[in-house]
Amino acid sequence: MKRNIFLHFMATLLLLLLSVNNIHAQWRNLFNGKDLKGWNQKNGAAKYYVENGEIVGVTVSNTTNSFLCTDEEFSDFIFEVELKVDEVMNSGIQFRSLSKADYQNYRVYGYQMEVDPTDRAWSGGIYDEARRDWLYIPNINPEGKKAFKIGTWNKYRIEAIGNTIRTWINGIPVSHLIDDMTSKGFIALQVHAIYGDMKEGMKIRWKNIRIQTQNLKVSPTDQIPVINLLNNTLSEQEKSQGIKLLFNGKDFAGWRAVHGKTMPEKHWSVVDGVINVSPSDGSETGNDIVTDELYGAFEFTFEFKLSEGANSGIKYFVNEDFDSGGKSGIGLEYQILDDERHPDAKMGVVGNRKLSGLYDLIPPVKLDKRFQRKIGDWNQGRIVAYPNNIVQHWLNGFKVLEYERNSNIFNALVARSKYEKYKGFAAAPKGNILLQDHGNNVSYKNLKIRTLN
Repeated sequence: MKRNIFLHFMATLLLLLLSVNNIHAQWRNLFNGKDLKGWNQKNGAAKYYVENGEIVGVTVSNTTNSFLCTDEEFSDFIFEVELKVDEVMNSGIQFRSLSKADYQNYRVYGYQMEVDPTDRAWSGGIYDEARRDWLYIPNINPEGKKAFKIGTWNKYRIEAIGNTIRTWINGIPVSHLIDDMTSKGFIALQVHAIYGDMKEGMKIRWKNIRIQTQNLKVSPTDQIPVINLLNNTLSEQEKSQGIKLLFNGKDFAGWRAVHGKTMPEKHWSVVDGVINVSPSDGSETGNDIVTDELYGAFEFTFEFKLSEGANSGIKYFVNEDFDSGGKSGIGLEYQILDDERHPDAKMGVVGNRKLSGLYDLIPPVKLDKRFQRKIGDWNQGRIVAYPNNIVQHWLNGFKVLEYERNSNIFNALVARSKYEKYKGFAAAPKGNILLQDHGNNVSYKNLKIRTLN
């Protein structure tokens, strides 16, 4: 009798475990393989039809972006689809997207996982259709840029759970975004309007379209960079990568006046989680602040916002032993400047005093104007100083310059700059990071750093 009870218990337990596993693995098909039931088309007039168990999207001339949208809206989910393009055409997978009368007359807007078979290779990046433009450009994830293959089937995966949005192509992680702009919306298959080398009749195919919405299991953390748009917070992946906040969003703990022991009494404030440098008449500058800690090899990311005509900068490898005559601390400077309205942009040599350049030493590679944010918008900056002395400057997802600190070429540039009088300029293995007060209104947030080994 006891043996029968035991066997019954074990059988029940096994069924329970299988049930739990089935719950975790419960996929629901969004496409029946026969027709477009459950889908509707919005905006443009591209052609959508079903062929061989696949949805086919075809480009059409003289129309806007087209979207085949799910009737249903989704909040938290894991989504997978296989897609294929044989020619260089633009497309994407919309998610948490909306179409409303009060927003550009029902224009579709929201997150998009990019399909980009061009040499640019931004497939898997996250674009904000008809709203904020690019949120995660895969330039910062070189391995992710290699994942997409033209002319064959690619497996796309999106995890949108809470404020965390992650993408994979063919099992390779491409994007990791933290954002809270939109929590729910439809999923849509985009056929982009014709532009550039695109032409009428180009096709994209989708199949095996499925979704999970319950008992979601988050994928393990990985090593790709995170773009976190929530102010002064760290995601679990950032923490696992050793990233720390350099600004806690509340006060100036960990910061002080350059050449001082406490914060300056003027110009600096924290308002709603943002560091503000208040404007002056320009006659009083040099109230710069530096980190208490010194940094050698590091990756430093930050967001900044310029007011019209403003000038500021972020310095690194700052050496407080140098006598600056009561002026700003001395170190390498990531220039922060309104290039159009501040005269400093026209000084120096070949543009080496422009936004994101290495001030007075190396000009930045000029970006497409589309990716240079308007004055008053937030910009994403990034400085990477590798252990081998290679240093990079990034702006809004683009690497704008690279150089080797302490190399012969670098030393020759220093010898022809305003820093030539400082023997051993930027040569120390470690230094402070500095935020500059240049007498103009500039704001900072999301200051994050990790050391590199």
